[in-house]
Amino acid sequence: MDIGALATALVALVIGLLSATQSRATGRRDDFTAIADRLERQLMDERRQRRLLTSYVLDLRRWGRRIAPRDDPIPEPPSELDLTPWG
Repeated sequence: MDIGALATALVALVIGLLSATQSRATGRRDDFTAIADRLERQLMDERRQRRLLTSYVLDLRRWGRRIAPRDDPIPEPPSELDLTPWG
């Protein structure tokens, strides 16, 4: 066997392994970037929903402070309204 041919084959094998490793690393980096982007989008959506919920709660509290409690008795429902199934 020719030593030059063996050396060339060995170098080609090492280069092939290095390129495969680099390709896998690039794939992992792309996967990580995709996962990080997805998590960031979900976090932004959750923050938006929390802001909306907080604003609704604050609006209800403000409304509750403006509405004074009444001492008036609760009126009876009209006679045409049949509430027997729930009573």
